[in-house]
Amino acid sequence: MSLACAPKFSSLITGGLLAAVLGASVFFADDAAASSTGFRQAVAEMAWEDEAVASFYRETGYAPLWTADTPEAKARRQAFMQALEEASMHGLPDMSLRASELVAQMRNVRSTRDLGAVEVALSRALVDYATDLQTGLVNTPSSIDEGIVRNKHKVDATGFLSGMSSERPYAFLQNLVPASPQYRALMREKMRLEALLSAGGWGAIVPVRKMEPGDTGPTVIALRNRLVAMGYLNPTATRSYDLALEDAVRRFQDEHGLAVDGVAGEGTLNEINRPVTDRIKSVLVAMERERWLTPDRGERHILVNQTDFTAKIIDNGEITFETRSVIGSNRSDRRTPEFSDVMDHMVINPSWYVPRSIITKEYLPKLKNNPNAHSYIEITDNRGRVVNRNNVDFSQFTARSFPFAMRQPPSSRNALGLVKFMFPNKYNIYLHDTPQKSLFGREVRAFSHGCIRLQKPFEFAYALLARQSDTPKQYFHQVLNSGKETKVTLETKVPVHMIYRTAFVSEDGRAEFRRDIYGRDAKIWSAMERAGVALPGVQG
Repeated sequence: MSLACAPKFSSLITGGLLAAVLGASVFFADDAAASSTGFRQAVAEMAWEDEAVASFYRETGYAPLWTADTPEAKARRQAFMQALEEASMHGLPDMSLRASELVAQMRNVRSTRDLGAVEVALSRALVDYATDLQTGLVNTPSSIDEGIVRNKHKVDATGFLSGMSSERPYAFLQNLVPASPQYRALMREKMRLEALLSAGGWGAIVPVRKMEPGDTGPTVIALRNRLVAMGYLNPTATRSYDLALEDAVRRFQDEHGLAVDGVAGEGTLNEINRPVTDRIKSVLVAMERERWLTPDRGERHILVNQTDFTAKIIDNGEITFETRSVIGSNRSDRRTPEFSDVMDHMVINPSWYVPRSIITKEYLPKLKNNPNAHSYIEITDNRGRVVNRNNVDFSQFTARSFPFAMRQPPSSRNALGLVKFMFPNKYNIYLHDTPQKSLFGREVRAFSHGCIRLQKPFEFAYALLARQSDTPKQYFHQVLNSGKETKVTLETKVPVHMIYRTAFVSEDGRAEFRRDIYGRDAKIWSAMERAGVALPGVQG
């Protein structure tokens, strides 16, 4: 079709990125062209492969969302281009290239078909942007690491387009941003760190040599300067490891999950010497992880941050209980997975039913050498009857053919301690007590086979039971003192979120960082880089 026979188009100068990129006119259709049969057919044809987009246009009779020559359509274009321009603020890839391509496509409209193609291209771009912003860049987290078994929440892609058709497109786009306080706090920390990076970072690194109160010399001065630059120490001319410097080291250790002793040892100095870019990466990964979590986490929920070795009860956004925890050791078959589920009961005086993998890998080899090994654990047949060890030749069995189960009866020596908290799941992960109390004093607490051990399991139980008993402590100990294995159903089920955050912002607004003990964050960052996310100064 020649331009002489083409539908009538009018010239619009749009603001924001469009004008900045082009500095020229962009052509859109008048009412007759945008409502023509040819336009509707073009939109239908271009959108059919994307069900969400196609569904939206079917519902609206293929009316233009973006390409009409109206103030409302212009406002949508401007608002969306501004959102694309600001995408990197959210740790998303720089979208200026895609915006430029969209602008070029708009500029080259010469026919009704071109106009329909632009209309659908803008709608698809909005759906992609909104989906990434709300659920993250990584489509399948388990493809990054098999221990990240989180199912991303579903989004209403058609609803994104319906929302954009409202009269307040800027407000709609702003409301797409994850609403959790943690996400907003991480976003602020990202901007703070980026400003620090542009200003030169934290200065010279500190030689890794153990320093403690009373020390003097150039290494102490280097430590002083670094902590001043990081905001842990007020500007000072001190040349010695004095009380102010010791206090600064303690605060740094506390905010980085280190043993708080005020001594600048190798581990502390390695964390102090981490560059600003490393911390920005941790924040960007934490923002991506925050997008994976469902927005509705439960008015009351349990949050286990594996890298922080803590378990918390959260009520209406506030921490009402917190305890130290032990997580799975850093071995391929013992790392604690990340997932969400619902706790529905606890077991007081639990038995420990030994997992098959532990029986065959750890216990069977010992039983072959000594039938009475681990004699405190019962060996049972397929009907639950206790087997006399002296009547069994364990040497005849392999891991595959071993026909017995193993059970440790309730006792203070039980591997699960005196109480376990259950949210039945296919990973066989739960929270429980432990007789190994000394492990809670360690800086890195990754020792279990995967389950979460709690330092204060009784207090944890009281907090849960307080919702259904006027005397939770008394009730708990009444059951405990019976010595009988007892299931206690929670009248109100509690969501449990097993997360892994190396960067988070505490309730008092402090940014805290932890070590990537399983190496999962490094894998996620690599995936984000492949998707186009880059650090400041590298974008584009």
